[in-house]
Amino acid sequence: MATPKLFQPITYKDCTLKNRIVVSPMCMYAVEEKDGKATPFHITHYESRAIGQAGLVFVESTAVTPEGRISDQDLGIWSVEQIEGLRTISSRIQAHGAKSGIQLGHAGRKSKAENPIVAPSNLPWDEESAAPEALTKDQINDLVDAYRQAASRAKEAGFDVIEIHAAHGYLINQFLSPLTNKRIDNYGGARENRYRFLRDVLDAVKQVWDGPLFVRISAEEYAEGGNNINDFIYYSIEMKRQGVNLIDCSTGGIVPQGPSAVYPGYQVVHAERIRKHALVDTAAVGLITNGQMAEEILQNERADLVFVARAMLRNPYWPLEAAEQLNYRLEAPVPYKRGW
Repeated sequence: MATPKLFQPITYKDCTLKNRIVVSPMCMYAVEEKDGKATPFHITHYESRAIGQAGLVFVESTAVTPEGRISDQDLGIWSVEQIEGLRTISSRIQAHGAKSGIQLGHAGRKSKAENPIVAPSNLPWDEESAAPEALTKDQINDLVDAYRQAASRAKEAGFDVIEIHAAHGYLINQFLSPLTNKRIDNYGGARENRYRFLRDVLDAVKQVWDGPLFVRISAEEYAEGGNNINDFIYYSIEMKRQGVNLIDCSTGGIVPQGPSAVYPGYQVVHAERIRKHALVDTAAVGLITNGQMAEEILQNERADLVFVARAMLRNPYWPLEAAEQLNYRLEAPVPYKRGW
């Protein structure tokens, strides 16, 4: 019997993933001292998913500046003092044959950390949230450099893949969306200008990073006047031109309202359309809960990777479960062979 596509390797640059299963970046809110440093929990959490035989394990959105944290309990990569813990996480993931990834992010107006809140425009997230400070051009330049320095630290920590978080209503998403970007300079207005901050970030990251580069987007904004699929196809084509290897297609988060219905695979259509029209590899996310569903996505060329989130929280050995559903024998780590 042929190997299911879910368990076939795929290569990005010189990085070969042993299968198409990816542990999606998910906030753990587990930092203990508000210093952005990894704890024993983080090491155990990420290593266990690598033992479970995922092909790529992503560390949560890791803040490029202190004020870029979603919460005070988030990991950070704004300081050299944070590299050691991240290096431990990366090496423990790699010890089990998985590749390690890190998502670099900045929360913008959605930050709940104890720091000044900044955004493209001074529009609060909701009625209960404080209004952010609109970024000056000098501050924008500083943030672009913060992403560059974060990418350099990620390289020093030994990660195999970097993903830029441009989704879920966080800072880069705020620049991309006309709902949150009301600037009248060359970072606002037309979509070419709204893309400029992400363009600058990607250029800066590529100065220090030559490995696989992914970007997560919110390909549906669920609000009138927001970006539409043609905008996201445009952004994806531009990212591909800049050397981005894969677009990770999530949705929502730019404004408080969300989808009218949530169901298994509800976001896959966006990965499919961007893959078809932008001619770039994509990842599918969103309530992908079993092996047959993941295999259908790949076999029908709707996406190239499958990012699994909540199902991986419930079961670190989800790849084994998926393999059994597809009648595929997944090789067990030596200590677990009696159980598998």
